[in-house]
Amino acid sequence: MQVDVAELRDFYASPLGGVARRIIAQRIRAHWRRADGLTVMGLGYATPYLGSFRTEARRLTALMPAEQGGVLWPSNGPIRSVLVDEEHLPLADNTVDRLLMVHCLETAGGHARSLLREAWRVLAPEGRLIVIVPNRRGVWARRDITPFGHGQPYSRAQLDRRLTDALFTPIAWDSALHVPPVDRRFVMRWSGAFESVGTRVWPVFGGILLVEARKEMAQPLIKGLAAKVVRPITATVPSPVKRVRPVRDGGMDTGP
Repeated sequence: MQVDVAELRDFYASPLGGVARRIIAQRIRAHWRRADGLTVMGLGYATPYLGSFRTEARRLTALMPAEQGGVLWPSNGPIRSVLVDEEHLPLADNTVDRLLMVHCLETAGGHARSLLREAWRVLAPEGRLIVIVPNRRGVWARRDITPFGHGQPYSRAQLDRRLTDALFTPIAWDSALHVPPVDRRFVMRWSGAFESVGTRVWPVFGGILLVEARKEMAQPLIKGLAAKVVRPITATVPSPVKRVRPVRDGGMDTGP
């Protein structure tokens, strides 16, 4: 079950959410240092991490699952968020260069396989996928006071199987959120030290797993999951659905 968009928005507006955003954003940019002229999409609730690509990407869009609900993003300029059915993305084949999935796969339940196959369909042949999920070994997955405490947490082996089954090859692994999931002033003050020590001493116990994967071009033969070509959309114009929340995603733009 998807976490409601209001809960996600409120978490990232909190001090602990701000720490999580900063730490994870640094890990994402370590893998995707530049996105000049590329089409960059986020699926799930990726707005806290897309802002830094605004001055680089040729096309930038936050794809928000309709079951989760949506926010208007960014808080200024053209709207770049759109509500979608995540299993039937309104995008043509091979059109996305970089796809970031966060607060998405762990709540997909029995639809996780078809969700990743749809990601495969829209990614360009040289495209890259980053998936962020709660780490089964981490403390964050055991506390439901944050969005990372909901849905199915993954081990590295489980996530590897999910990706390879959907014709992706993992090429880089990372972890983050070694800071305790506690909204206390001393934790906020020393979050950098927690993260630095945890990354060196016990990396397998980070709160999230991050994997960058490459799309493989072998012909998919999964019965019942054939890619369906649907009409492409203009990324900056939201598509009307039943459940639109007229909420501004204030403060989530990490770009300049």
